[in-house]
Amino acid sequence: MANEGRKLTILFLPYFSASHMVALVDTARLFAARGVTAIIITTTGNAGLFEASVRHDTAAGHEISVRALKFPAAEVGLPEGIENFSQCIPSMSRNLYNGIALLQKPMEQLIREIRPDCIVSDMFHPWTVDLAEELKIPRVIVYPCLAFPRCVYDSLKVHEPHKKVQSETEDFLIPGLPDKIHMARSELEEHLKTKSSPYGDWFDSAIEAEHRSYGVIFGSFYELEPSYIDHFKKSTGVNCWSLGPLSLFANKGKIGNENNSETKRHHCLSWLDTQKPNSVLYTCFGGMVRFSDSQLTQLALALESASYPFVLVVRREEEAEENWLLEEFEEKIVKSNRGVIIKGWAPQVQILDHPAIAGFLSHGGGNSVIESMIAGLPLILWPMYAEHFYNSKLVTQVLKIGVEIGPRVWNMTFDLTSPVVEKEEFVKAIKFLMGGSHEAKQMRQRAKDFEMKAKKAIEEGGSSDRDLIAIIEDLKRCTFG
Repeated sequence: MANEGRKLTILFLPYFSASHMVALVDTARLFAARGVTAIIITTTGNAGLFEASVRHDTAAGHEISVRALKFPAAEVGLPEGIENFSQCIPSMSRNLYNGIALLQKPMEQLIREIRPDCIVSDMFHPWTVDLAEELKIPRVIVYPCLAFPRCVYDSLKVHEPHKKVQSETEDFLIPGLPDKIHMARSELEEHLKTKSSPYGDWFDSAIEAEHRSYGVIFGSFYELEPSYIDHFKKSTGVNCWSLGPLSLFANKGKIGNENNSETKRHHCLSWLDTQKPNSVLYTCFGGMVRFSDSQLTQLALALESASYPFVLVVRREEEAEENWLLEEFEEKIVKSNRGVIIKGWAPQVQILDHPAIAGFLSHGGGNSVIESMIAGLPLILWPMYAEHFYNSKLVTQVLKIGVEIGPRVWNMTFDLTSPVVEKEEFVKAIKFLMGGSHEAKQMRQRAKDFEMKAKKAIEEGGSSDRDLIAIIEDLKRCTFG
């Protein structure tokens, strides 16, 4: 190849939430492992979240580095150290958005100084398309997860089937998709149901910037959703590459960043070692969801009543004392050795991969869905906000590896306003997923099949490996001619 010996310098710009940041950093690591000079721009506090991975890759001879800017916490009224949405409470969200906006000019200036050959940006930095056009370089977007939500969103925007039903709870069929997908209006983002909103305008500006970009990287893998990756290419005309599962690919097929010798084994993994294979339910709703006391009570009662061992991950509250109900529940559970409660960060990928885990009760975030695939686990999905409801339809209506619970009401933020999910609904789903019915066994087998497909995708010659080679060659041709 004419460009084989020429090196690309690519600038990677993550967004300020944990799942988006991990996806961009893993993408940068993949490119660096293939001979690209990768430069990540973020803030000082966020850089610490992936410092060990970058240091490991640098030691392996990969050209990957971080340029860190100071987050303007004082200027926007935030405490020092609050630099992403996983760290802040809902009342701080607007301040964080303002801080991100203030960072745009310093980021632009730094990118101009670096003069990269390409910008690989999170979708929520739509301004990077204007900068890329000014610098006459390609701009590529990273969607951390699946192609399916993008396809559904486009069909809803074009056909507006939700405007033809009589109520919020009436199901409708979404036209123009490879499968028959049903939703209710209550599950949709507010800006799809109203003419305009600040969030909707911002989201649509990101979509508009996508159409002016060189292409899109999905954190999915082709075998997971082939008809939707093909549909996205055909319906949008936008180049796309699937490089997932990103975490597995970036860590060379190892679960989590096992290359990092500084990472100590989490205590919950030792507890899981004492449990029977395929006996434990993992329960986690991401790093941002905040539950009311009444909702936390129903969840705790359900886990106790369902009579299966469990690992429960809850957000560590930063604005109040420990919830007394959770403390009481934890004391009872620890005493009976029925489960483990983790407050704050948990090694999710390692937990899901443990042979004791049999199923995953999740909010349906894209990373969680893909991580369950890597582990070959069926899901109970309780979708809440963002693209969760779309992900849930893929899992339950297309892949058929999970069940959905919850009030079917989309929340604007991670501070939930939807009705409480009662204990009985949790228990019914848990007993089904963990039980021995023919349907549950088929679900588990389908999930196991996706585990094998995920691992094959990142092998040499696999679909994600081929797409990684292809995008680098495409960018070289675009840059060097």
